Amino acid sequence: MRKTLLAAGLFALACTASLTPPALAAEKVAITVNATQIFGTIDPAKVTDYTSYMAAVNLYDGLTTVAPDGTIIPQLAESWTVSPDNKTYTFKLKPGATFQDGTPVQASDVVYSLQRLLALNEGPSYLFAGLIGPESVKAIDPQTVEITLNKVYAPFIASTPLILVVNEKLVKANSKDTWGEAYLSDATAGAGPYKLIKNTRGSELVIGRYEGYHGGWTKGTPIDEIRFVITSDDATAKALAQTGELGLSSSTLTSATFDAIGALPNYKILEHATSTGFYIKLNSKLAPTDDVHIRRAIALAMDYDTIRNVIFPGAPLNGPLASTFKGAYLDTLSAPVFDLEKAKAEVALSKYAGQEPIKISHAYVAGLGFEDEIGLMFKSNLEQIGFEVALQPEPWNRITELAAKPETTPNTTQVFNGATYPSPDSIFYVQYHSKAKGTWSSMEWLEDPEIDALIDKARETTDVPAQNAIYKDLQQKLVDRQSDVYMLAESQRYAANKCLQGYQWVPMMSWDLNFSNFWWDCSKG
Repeated sequence: MRKTLLAAGLFALACTASLTPPALAAEKVAITVNATQIFGTIDPAKVTDYTSYMAAVNLYDGLTTVAPDGTIIPQLAESWTVSPDNKTYTFKLKPGATFQDGTPVQASDVVYSLQRLLALNEGPSYLFAGLIGPESVKAIDPQTVEITLNKVYAPFIASTPLILVVNEKLVKANSKDTWGEAYLSDATAGAGPYKLIKNTRGSELVIGRYEGYHGGWTKGTPIDEIRFVITSDDATAKALAQTGELGLSSSTLTSATFDAIGALPNYKILEHATSTGFYIKLNSKLAPTDDVHIRRAIALAMDYDTIRNVIFPGAPLNGPLASTFKGAYLDTLSAPVFDLEKAKAEVALSKYAGQEPIKISHAYVAGLGFEDEIGLMFKSNLEQIGFEVALQPEPWNRITELAAKPETTPNTTQVFNGATYPSPDSIFYVQYHSKAKGTWSSMEWLEDPEIDALIDKARETTDVPAQNAIYKDLQQKLVDRQSDVYMLAESQRYAANKCLQGYQWVPMMSWDLNFSNFWWDCSKG
């Protein structure tokens, strides 16, 4: 018998009181996880969103990783030193770490991986482009890597979890090109805790445990296999739970669906405050959202209490940065308010006053029930103050395509954006710096020299209090410009089987879903 959540009968058997965990300890644990977006890529040099990051954290390891408290801790690198000028970083690799084909991880693999990232110029490459030259990454010996920056970059260590290491020899043996793009689009070459079993694009991804993982499997009965099923339909997630197939849900179900699954006898709801902001991105380069008064009117027309307390739970978000970034957070910002009369007054101050109805587009992810609810609220409220709203539900991959140009980016778009590395820089640079334009994260198209200069200054400032003062200045200036509608800081929820243990929130996108940190124990709730 396999211990599995892929069949309802076996699920029920695994959770009966008559079978103790020791009786099942030798059996395979296989769970189904609901993801709402397709895995657009499994190439670690191209990850951009929550599903690709979720694949990366399970299939690959980086030089470092992130602890639940946000601390950068060793992973493939067991230690590192920094030169007095804060430009040269020397990493000592962990002895005994192997790739999933059993070959050792060496310094040459790290050099190849970082050079590959820079050459492909996709995904996390924006963190290192213009900062590290290909020749500035050196293997000093098989266990030592030296990386020299061309200028001080204070968040560098915070970004090293995204230096995900690939097996150079394996990639080159299976590729006609230097960087193995075609090969790594359908295969993996990592040192992570899980190996790719199957990738059926658009429907499911299946990964299996690498028993030789250098991080070990010491936390209890490990999860042997994870099947990610792609669906944004709440009814499907609920049905998976009702039949016992659901191991872990996505975090984007409606409150009603979470309540329904949580009421089932074999399920629990995991919840944690996060640094992920839920925004309405405002395209500042497209009429009419090119006018700050229109942007302020939109912000004033949102019913924040209903959104946070009824539609989708979360904490107030008073600006672009969540309060979880304690030292950098500007706590003097006022909470956004819902006031249609003030919204009308802002419209009257705009250059579009007298041109009612003012046409505006509002995009969101098709199939996400709560985003549809917010879209309908947006339309109802805005049309009371002189707008004509065109709702634009789109598949996520279509939204990412529209974000590439200001003229195709909708006026307003619902977007979650969390830290892609554990630093406020990952919120400010990714969303607001001109060099980061053209992605789903930067649909504001701010392109503001003053904002760019402050972000650059923070990146060069190694004194933490001084850096935090810059971050606080940034928050005030972005709020003054009404860069976005700041709807909420996500209170992240998952519906989980009661036997699934070990969840801890991590302040980096999808790093909390590293399944090597989970284990299976039906004796606990």
